[in-house]
Amino acid sequence: MRARPAATLPLLLAGGWTLLAIYGSLYPLAGWHDKGGDPFAFLAAGWPRYVTGFDLAANVLAYVPLGFLWAAALTARLPGWSAFAAAVGIGAALSLGIETAQNYLPSRVPSNLDLGCNALGAALGAAACLRWGRHLFDGGRLHRWRQRRFLRGPTGDIGLLLVALWLLTQLNPETFLFGNGNLRGLIGLAAALPFSAENFILFETATVAGQTLAIALIGSRLAISHPLLWPLALVGLAVLVKSAAVLVLMQGAHGFAWASPGSFAGLALGLLLWSGALQLGAAARQALAALAMMLATVLANLMPDNPYLEDTLRVWQQGHFLNFNGLTRLATALWPYLALPWLMLSRSRH
Repeated sequence: MRARPAATLPLLLAGGWTLLAIYGSLYPLAGWHDKGGDPFAFLAAGWPRYVTGFDLAANVLAYVPLGFLWAAALTARLPGWSAFAAAVGIGAALSLGIETAQNYLPSRVPSNLDLGCNALGAALGAAACLRWGRHLFDGGRLHRWRQRRFLRGPTGDIGLLLVALWLLTQLNPETFLFGNGNLRGLIGLAAALPFSAENFILFETATVAGQTLAIALIGSRLAISHPLLWPLALVGLAVLVKSAAVLVLMQGAHGFAWASPGSFAGLALGLLLWSGALQLGAAARQALAALAMMLATVLANLMPDNPYLEDTLRVWQQGHFLNFNGLTRLATALWPYLALPWLMLSRSRH
């Protein structure tokens, strides 16, 4: 009997989490230079003078999903304990490489304590996968639920991964609601247009409407059951995530800065357009989602900088969130450029 092919979702998630961990740990990727010392001297360093429980917990927790996902991806290819050892080895090797690379960044300090916490997190995640992984993947409860509810196969797996990444972008306090795809911050370009309140509201309304329409149509594309409920729940969850993230990261100050007239008008317009688009055929809806996303991305790059948002961000001290901010900034900037190929290359069958 031919063996059943391994599920692709764990491997996709493991690879995506690994790339995000690398970028976030080396963010802002600027000022590389050789400090002249032994790049592995940190391995024999003593206990750091300044360390908090938050630092330790953050370094452990950041690698728990990585260990879990790599163990899940490898379980179909290796025996259980071999998959565990390989997942822990991947986590430890990744952390060692990142800590060594931090020697060459002025804003980073390599730490053997971080390395140990990362390896511990990977081990905890891999152990959790040995215990619960089969319930979640490869025919387990979550896998069966996902097969019943969402588009099957690699197309559906990638689509769900893109949706999860889109939700991650809502944790970025530096953008307005659904303001994905702006590359100016990554490449250091100034705004193309001067700021005026009236024009900014129009830009914001159109951008939020386009993103809302696109993500709602993607949700309908992925949902086998409840194609009306899932998109609405997805948009509502994103608004809650945005609100909670800004409230927590801003420590309560300006927590609802995203809640502007343009955002509310764009949400309403996008959902109205989505409800009308449901009368179209599946292929037409998919093409409309791609067009809406392209329009929203172009507008996000042309939109003038909002001085109110810039003033609000002055109260935000990144502190321990430097890695986190690097992850969300990268995901926010690149998300439409990852989703557009999926929309244009994946064929709708329903």
